[in-house]
Amino acid sequence: MKNSTANTAINEIELKLALPSTQIDALFNHPALAGTAPLKHHLINTYFDTPSGDLAKAQVAVRLRQVDNQVLQTVKTAGHGGGGLSSRQEWEWAVTHQQLDATALRELPPFQGQLLSAIDQLTPTLNTDFTRHSWQLTWQDSHIELVLDKGEITSGSAYVPICEIELELKTGQPEALWSLALALAERVPLRPSDSSKAARGNALAANHWPLPEASTPTQWLHRATVALDAYHDSGQDAHLVAAQQALGAVATHPLLESRLRPTAQQLSTALTHSGQPSAAYGHAALTLAHRLAGQTALR
Repeated sequence: MKNSTANTAINEIELKLALPSTQIDALFNHPALAGTAPLKHHLINTYFDTPSGDLAKAQVAVRLRQVDNQVLQTVKTAGHGGGGLSSRQEWEWAVTHQQLDATALRELPPFQGQLLSAIDQLTPTLNTDFTRHSWQLTWQDSHIELVLDKGEITSGSAYVPICEIELELKTGQPEALWSLALALAERVPLRPSDSSKAARGNALAANHWPLPEASTPTQWLHRATVALDAYHDSGQDAHLVAAQQALGAVATHPLLESRLRPTAQQLSTALTHSGQPSAAYGHAALTLAHRLAGQTALR
């Protein structure tokens, strides 16, 4: 849980990993979590936007979150990064009831421009309801919070499941996030995920899962990651095909370093026919994303 106030931004650095629900026991039994009891919370979240989706277009998320008996209001900007790793600004503060604090919103940087007029039009658009298990870990001299979220995203009568891991850097170096993720991938089949819960909910509400354009190896890997997210939420085979094509484009890209090519070539064959990751996929995807991130700093 964050400790920011309405006018203080936190730079959130996290690595998001999706995993099949059948692999939850494998995560709980991983040596990295051995001897560390998790905290458990039930989180109920309501996201807000205008009827025309102005916040979604600006890649800004506004939500109210109920955690036990406390209500928190949160604003997040778009994450920058790829391969599961993202960096974004976040503001979070306690409110007294389940109603948006519009006054505080008007003071925040994301609402100083065109979005200022959107505040009075904000209305609930989607919900997430999930159980969170959280562990506080020391890894490579860094403090990392590992959370497992299990539940669902709903928009109207449509819903998609949530089953994901988030590794958030509390103190230390981002390198520790990659190291811990790779250690998890050695025993738990998982895959990087580049889609936030809000982005997934917005796509569900619109029944439209757009994919980013790509030209570099980093961009093609990001496109593949988003396409896999879209496939699992939409069930549309075209997104799985797009993911496979993007992975192929990474492996054959002329700008990809020759030492990374064998790792990239593993990816297309390491997914199951249903688009689920094998242990080999997760490890290869994270290894490749890590190496490419070293060449392209977080934007």
